[in-house]
Amino acid sequence: MTDKVSIDLTGPAQTMLTTLYLKALDADFPRPVLGDQFAKEAIARIDYDWDDLGVSGKWAPLVTVRTAQYDIWAKQFIAAHGDCTVIHLGCGLDPRVFRVDPGPGVQWYDVDFPGVIELREQVYPSRPNYHLLPTPATELSWLDQIPTGKPVLFLAEGISMYLTEDEGIALLRRVVERFGTGELQIDFYNWVGIRSQKTQTLVRKTGSKLYWAVNSPDDILSKVPGTRLLASATLFDAGTASRVTKPWRALGHAVRVLPPVRNALQYHRYGFGPVS
Repeated sequence: MTDKVSIDLTGPAQTMLTTLYLKALDADFPRPVLGDQFAKEAIARIDYDWDDLGVSGKWAPLVTVRTAQYDIWAKQFIAAHGDCTVIHLGCGLDPRVFRVDPGPGVQWYDVDFPGVIELREQVYPSRPNYHLLPTPATELSWLDQIPTGKPVLFLAEGISMYLTEDEGIALLRRVVERFGTGELQIDFYNWVGIRSQKTQTLVRKTGSKLYWAVNSPDDILSKVPGTRLLASATLFDAGTASRVTKPWRALGHAVRVLPPVRNALQYHRYGFGPVS
């Protein structure tokens, strides 16, 4: 993989470039939140004018706090279930499988649009028990390609807001029904996040549209039978938020008096099936 990889993506798939770039910038911070050296190596392999994204490192916590939190939760799940399956939906160019580095008992599936999966194949190496599924998230037949019989971690970061509520609920219900036991780890925008989409540069530049607002875990618990809440956090109170710079910590304190703004970016973790 010495030659540069060219990119030709449109719509929501383009957002993965910004998230990857911000993770790479974070890796060079004196006190990084995520410290993702794999992201740095990935952007070096891609032929792209990264300055064209129009983002700087000051925005990195919007991505890295969330990603670092889900890395922690994923590692906790794998530690408790050494023989399991991980489904990483909307994987984009996130090198999570390399950061988490699961053991030989874990079957890991990265799932995204065909063009994204093709790009991943050019940017990242393969590894044992690692599978790539090229498919839109909403064509639920792709779930039938993943064997049952093991605890399943369904991890979907940065994808729910691009689905309609009907699509999202149908997806989560199908995961719970098919696999029977495991966890759902998924992030959401509340109504403030969805309604502010016209002010979000990334959404405007990619021509994307956001749909599904989740205002609290009750919105999921009431519509996805068999789920139970294990943990929830926001950008400002996640454990990994303690790693951000002083301006971000100051912003977190400032929005305490504005709960809808403070809760705009939510990170949820649900269990389903028998309690171990």
